[in-house]
Amino acid sequence: MFESLSDKLHDVFRKLRGQSTLTEANIADAMREIRLALLEADVNINIASEFIEGVKAECIGRDVVRSVSPGQQVVKIVHDKLVELLGDDASELEFKSKPTVIMLVGLHGSGKTTTAGKLALKLRRDGKKVLLVAGDVYRPAAIDQLEIIGREINVPVYTERTSVNVAAIALNAVEQVGRKEGCDVVIIDTAGRLQIDDTMVQELVRIRQAVHPDEVLLVADAALGQEAVSVAEHFHQALDLTGFILTKLDGDARGGAALSIRKVTGRPVKFVGLGEKLDSLEVFYPERMAGRILGMGDVVSLVEKAAAEIDEEEAKKLQEKLRANKFDYNDFLTQFRQISKLGGMENILKFLPGGRQIAGALSGLDPRHFARMEAVILSMTPEERSNPDLMDFSRKKRIARGSGVPIEMVSNLVKQFESMRKMMKHNGMLGRLMSGAPLPETPAPGTFGGLLGGPAPISKKEQDRKKRLAKLARKERQKQRKRRK
Repeated sequence: MFESLSDKLHDVFRKLRGQSTLTEANIADAMREIRLALLEADVNINIASEFIEGVKAECIGRDVVRSVSPGQQVVKIVHDKLVELLGDDASELEFKSKPTVIMLVGLHGSGKTTTAGKLALKLRRDGKKVLLVAGDVYRPAAIDQLEIIGREINVPVYTERTSVNVAAIALNAVEQVGRKEGCDVVIIDTAGRLQIDDTMVQELVRIRQAVHPDEVLLVADAALGQEAVSVAEHFHQALDLTGFILTKLDGDARGGAALSIRKVTGRPVKFVGLGEKLDSLEVFYPERMAGRILGMGDVVSLVEKAAAEIDEEEAKKLQEKLRANKFDYNDFLTQFRQISKLGGMENILKFLPGGRQIAGALSGLDPRHFARMEAVILSMTPEERSNPDLMDFSRKKRIARGSGVPIEMVSNLVKQFESMRKMMKHNGMLGRLMSGAPLPETPAPGTFGGLLGGPAPISKKEQDRKKRLAKLARKERQKQRKRRK
């Protein structure tokens, strides 16, 4: 979502890194470009101006640290100000009573019903007993949709299809089912409109007065941009919101809503939706988001995601194989599948410092390429997958025919496997990540910010070859100097 903003900020910081000192002139140029980048990202104009003034004051008033370049200083100041703008810390849901009542509101099409299911699944996985309430009585398909979602995530759904009194439906759900069944959380899905009107607002006010929800969360589409700020203000004035859930952050929205909405209302963004799947709702961490925007990476989120997706038993088996240096094609295939679970290599790179630029510059990250490589491995015999040293030209030809790919692709896969085996042996971060081994707090230097470990060790034969070439080059330079004389 923040790709355009990230690219523009990256260009600004790159120019500053070429400066030897911070002056009012180069600060002014940088601030002008950052302001334009924020406005193009649909950030509210008043918030953008206030943000720039704060950064500028910090840059001019900050003593120059000799060990830090001007560009690095500005990046640090912008990062701190972004965190301040987004909210200093993650904001948790407040479970004040039993059942805790959460009311979701928003415009039509913002994704309230799907978000209700996502939130219910997240809370159920946290050990909460959850009840969903179908409060969108004007759209029968919304009730059907919520019931389908409820069955899929194994969460009960309360409905009253013959009633249009949403306040009464919500109260009945909380009193007759929520309390009696011992539910921890009741989530009320409400109706939306294409635009804010008095009828909708008054209905929401009646629901709020009837059930006294602990949380009133506005589900806002990130693509709304500056309009999201106006929508948030109207809902907040009527309902006294407690927070926001931003949806569709995986799309091509420019991100202005995320940077504006908290500043205008004073209420935090609590969750963000990052995809269509029901498990794609994440807690909003301001510092991590600021790091992603500035291209500083978010290794903590990547590790958390890996911990949630990777099978513990498989991880232990792989860890033992790595220790014994018995990494084979079966494990290689497992790696492809683990990477797919984490969203693909391109998505993994985006969590690493500078990884998005690397992902853009690399070819071969197409998911279809990984699918073809998987087909190549599946075309091997069980013996070949278990014993990589058996691979020869005739076997490669047979595997190429079986998987329907050129023999060059099979040869490339074999080379990649050998490289990965060396990297795994030298315990790169990918080896640790996929095997469940402890990770360093800071990525080790190397390929992709340490994801794949450092470069593979150079053999003695290769070292000797490089020395010979260097010696020949020196002799050639000496001959040329003599000729010139």
